[in-house]
Amino acid sequence: MTDPQRYLVTSALPYANGLKHVGHLAGAYIPADIYVRYLRAQKRDVVFVCGSDEHGTAIPIQAMKEGTTPQAIIDKYHVAMKEDFNDLDISFDIYHRTSSPLHHETAQEFFTKLNDAGELETKETEQFYDEETKTFLADRYIKGTCPNCSSDRAFGDQCENCGTTLSPDELINPVSTLSGKKPVKRKTTHWYLPLGKHEKFLREWILQQHKDDWRGTVTGQCKGWIEGGLQSRAVTRDLDWGIKVPLKEAEGKVLYVWFDAPIGYISATKQWAIDNNKDWKPYWEDKDTKLVHFIGKDNIVFHCIIFPIMLKLHGNILPDNVPANEFLNLEGDKMSTSRNWKLEMRDYINDFVKKDNGGGQCVDMLRYYLTQIAPETKDSEFTWKGYQDAVNSELVSIFGNFVNRTWVLMHKLCGGKVPPLHMDILDDNDKTLIADIESTKAEVQSAIEYYHFKDALFQVIDLSRKGNQYMQKKEPWIVAKQTTDNSPQSIAAQKSIDNCLHICLQLCANLAVLINPFLPNTAKKMIYMMKVVDKMLDWENAGKLKLLSVGYSLREPQLLFRKIEDTEITEQIEKLKAGLVNKTTKMEETKSVASKSEIVYDDFAKLELKAGTVIACEKVAKADKLLKLEVDLGHEKRTIVSGIALHYNPEEMVGKQVIVVTNLAPRKMKGIESQGMILTAEDSNGKLQLLTPENPVTPGSNVS
Repeated sequence: MTDPQRYLVTSALPYANGLKHVGHLAGAYIPADIYVRYLRAQKRDVVFVCGSDEHGTAIPIQAMKEGTTPQAIIDKYHVAMKEDFNDLDISFDIYHRTSSPLHHETAQEFFTKLNDAGELETKETEQFYDEETKTFLADRYIKGTCPNCSSDRAFGDQCENCGTTLSPDELINPVSTLSGKKPVKRKTTHWYLPLGKHEKFLREWILQQHKDDWRGTVTGQCKGWIEGGLQSRAVTRDLDWGIKVPLKEAEGKVLYVWFDAPIGYISATKQWAIDNNKDWKPYWEDKDTKLVHFIGKDNIVFHCIIFPIMLKLHGNILPDNVPANEFLNLEGDKMSTSRNWKLEMRDYINDFVKKDNGGGQCVDMLRYYLTQIAPETKDSEFTWKGYQDAVNSELVSIFGNFVNRTWVLMHKLCGGKVPPLHMDILDDNDKTLIADIESTKAEVQSAIEYYHFKDALFQVIDLSRKGNQYMQKKEPWIVAKQTTDNSPQSIAAQKSIDNCLHICLQLCANLAVLINPFLPNTAKKMIYMMKVVDKMLDWENAGKLKLLSVGYSLREPQLLFRKIEDTEITEQIEKLKAGLVNKTTKMEETKSVASKSEIVYDDFAKLELKAGTVIACEKVAKADKLLKLEVDLGHEKRTIVSGIALHYNPEEMVGKQVIVVTNLAPRKMKGIESQGMILTAEDSNGKLQLLTPENPVTPGSNVS
């Protein structure tokens, strides 16, 4: 589709169980906002939708933590997230919510249509049930001992200590978090979407049709899911909180949150259409609409495999592209809410935006840095020093410096008015910069169209860099010393100054147009200084050299950006570290209070601990946190699955000596029988460290 009639752009619905951090902002919201602002500048028909994802088990769990109700939780965080996005100039056309009656109706209609068409199947399975509360238990409502690290902080989907992905059946001594009692197994019936039936469609659509225009990280992950065998996926669950399944025989069941959440894009579009007296249907049913999903890589399977199947079955259009980003780390470590190692959007707003006069420049400074380091093809890292360097060395010293020098010299040497351009004396430097102005538009446009926002931003900054270099070569402040009389030499000197500053002013006008999708507040300040209207920022004006009329008076210069001081950076780093220390202290206090019961020596003696050497290691498919290891124990070799993939690479494990619990009953993890457990310890930063012999020992040696 080369020239669609309309665009529907979505950003991943943030979960309404807490404030969001800058990693989310860099992954799904700023890239989408850049793209949408660019389309609007082109006068395209575009609708930008998002909203709060307000169902699923995480909401009532958060309510229990805060001692309140699920409704209070979603009301609190929906408003908070909407305010944060607004403060950071994310320009949604609508920010909706999945708790709205319109969304409930839309999701129920979606389910009914698929079910009536025979596209869903029912299965009876056994699930854990709390007899005291008379509730089927979702995975997060079941707690027990981790079979991998023996921590008592394991839930039915994941161990909080070692990060191992789990199922409720794998937990040792599982109990219900609702009553504290041991659950039983009971039969229950659920509706499933049979993904495997659509494998041929997915192979043709993703691996053939989009193999060249989608990001390799996206198609690669999709290929892994498809070739790993697509299984039927439940679309309903036994839970009180959620959208009721619209069937009499489904009493007490709700739609699974993964099924209902993406339908939120459709219900948000419907609400936007109602609010603006528009027809929503063309945006979801007309093939001349270009649908683009902006997400993080953890949402690829939902937006590229599951939701497209749902859309196809429902008669909707399919996404044209899903430019998923990787993850943004923070100061050398993964962002973690549980460890308080994060920079929330709200923190930045309070510490910078609200303390700044007007706030806009600090918003743009964050938008600039997050775009510059955007994790488009691999994980990237936010550092406060990197933020300071990006602002001071690029925004202030290159972009802002060029604009300020141009304005100051224009007022000093040209009476505050746009000077004429004397075509008869254009030199090679003039012609080169003019050519750069004319060509940069196409380069920026191409990069944005292909979702290469980092490259697009670089082209804009590089054009301002070329402006600085041009001004240094022309030296109008030196040439001005030759304009002391009406001699031919003085007239020629003034013409040279006129040409230099005319071209620089036209370049500034172009920079305002080009930077607008990225730094909207900066563009507004620039057109204020130029005394022109917003229409100047229309994309059609980029690359033109007559945006400012000769003789037009311009306002006094204003600094576009301020420098970030060392003290501000030190304060933020100390704040980050202090938050981690406080969180760690609380966790240690909690562990101390909830320490395990005392055992006698005979209990410990039941453990058989041996030293082993890792002879092979590989990642477990579809499990980001699991490694499969082959361990030499002297008299035998064993396969052990361990949840250390986030802390150790497979290649660095080979040759390491480890301590193994060898008389632990085998357990299956991701279909692999694990024949033991490797001992690890968690340091103060939450990183797992292998427990190893101080000096190499013979594999199979007893540990005591």
